[in-house]
Amino acid sequence: MPPQTTWLPAEPDIATILAQDPDPLGALARGETPAIVLRQVYAPDQCQGLLRRFRNWGLMRDPIALNSADQRKRIDIGTSLGNRGHDKEGFLEHAQATHELFAHLFDGFVDPVRTLYAALQALAPGKSVTTAYEPDGRRYGPAIFRIHYEQHSYPPHIDSVKLREQRTDYAVYRFEHQFAGILCLQNARHGERSAQTIIHQCLWTPEIQPYIADGAFHDFAREAGMGQFRVELAPGDLYFFNTRCIHEIPPLDGDDPRSVLAVFIGYSPDDGEIFVWA
Repeated sequence: MPPQTTWLPAEPDIATILAQDPDPLGALARGETPAIVLRQVYAPDQCQGLLRRFRNWGLMRDPIALNSADQRKRIDIGTSLGNRGHDKEGFLEHAQATHELFAHLFDGFVDPVRTLYAALQALAPGKSVTTAYEPDGRRYGPAIFRIHYEQHSYPPHIDSVKLREQRTDYAVYRFEHQFAGILCLQNARHGERSAQTIIHQCLWTPEIQPYIADGAFHDFAREAGMGQFRVELAPGDLYFFNTRCIHEIPPLDGDDPRSVLAVFIGYSPDDGEIFVWA
């Protein structure tokens, strides 16, 4: 994917995006745009209310609690294929428990998972958006909440069940492209700085992997003159991006944990279904 003079996201709402391009997911798959950014699809007060519930239910720790025995830098609420995919039966059993938890976790709130799915469906006219499932009907986790605490970071990487994890025994392997969807609930913030994702204008190939493995991708990108897009979000904003684009999250800074609702998305131009999982 050669660098372009401008590499801009599609935003700020579904109507505007579809008026400009009737196939925004196709553009995302081809790397023509870094992201689809939807502003304020979920109310910020709902975001804070959900995080209070997570703390009250013991699903996440208070970052400023004294003498806490829980010092994890990341907490997941949901089922991760990346973490549990080595044990397929265990993964699917855990996913069922996630469905049972999510069935009442949002009582009294607008369901953020349905909000994310509805936005994706609106961007994919003519296709069916559904939680990923195996041929026997068992479902993956529909989404996952990820809570990242101070200094947690992700170096340059890709996410792909096909190119990286090679999960040939899972139904999601069939899709040509993988996207991610991220709904921001809370930013990690220190002063005027807030931690966000950086998406590089570079679709992964095997030739690029040595630079990632050796920690030399930044030098490689600088020498190649690659563009990048820094995702800037407020609570309630949602974005989708192609996870084959090299992306990273700098170390978080501040007391408030970066809290998001996240999904992966399987997409092929000629497939009538779009699978969603975590």
